Amino acid sequence: MGHAIEKFALQRGHEIVSIIDVDNQCDFDSEQFKSADVAIEFTTPSTAYDNCLRAIKQGVKVVSGSTGWTDRIPQLRQAVENNENATFFYSSNYSIGVNIFFAVNKYLARIMNGFGQYDVSMKEIHHIHKLDHPSGTAITLANGIICNIDRKTAWTESDTPAAGEVRIEHERTGEVPGTHIIRYKSAVDQITISHEAFSRDGFALGAVVAAEWVSDKTGFLGMDDMLKF
Repeated sequence: MGHAIEKFALQRGHEIVSIIDVDNQCDFDSEQFKSADVAIEFTTPSTAYDNCLRAIKQGVKVVSGSTGWTDRIPQLRQAVENNENATFFYSSNYSIGVNIFFAVNKYLARIMNGFGQYDVSMKEIHHIHKLDHPSGTAITLANGIICNIDRKTAWTESDTPAAGEVRIEHERTGEVPGTHIIRYKSAVDQITISHEAFSRDGFALGAVVAAEWVSDKTGFLGMDDMLKF
């Protein structure tokens, strides 16, 4: 992702003033990093929170796409709300197509709320290097279902979900960038919607576009604020 983001940032005429990884964490305190308009953060669940917080403390706006650490995002939201100059933009997926899929998912869930004969389940497929499961995108989709179907109250990865749970199955194989499938199944038929990414380029370009959009904004923001579906 880092290489893809760098490619699109340069193609769109931006200057990259600092690249930080596990070997140069001290660069968060460098003048080069502090001079950045926006930092784009794609790392790991164990490092994302600290990276974002350090950037915000240096006065740098943050666009983050790391998944698997959503339990700590409320803490980061509080840090942003306590600092009127801070900016944090988060999405579990920066692909424009996926965000259209998020909107379609919510719309379909509102319809299916009136048809209790259909049970809903999900599957996400990703490359073998993805550490977290289910994917952040799958969790966002599941929450979109839960918020719109009264009979569903939680998601689970269990093979035997309870009546009120949306089951999320995960698969890790090859170099798959990301596929998400939602199924509504009854005794007589099945409705399926899906999104399949062909490469990581859509995610990377979306992150750069988000960084451009957020450059003159403050607060805790996301794709809904930018796209306004």
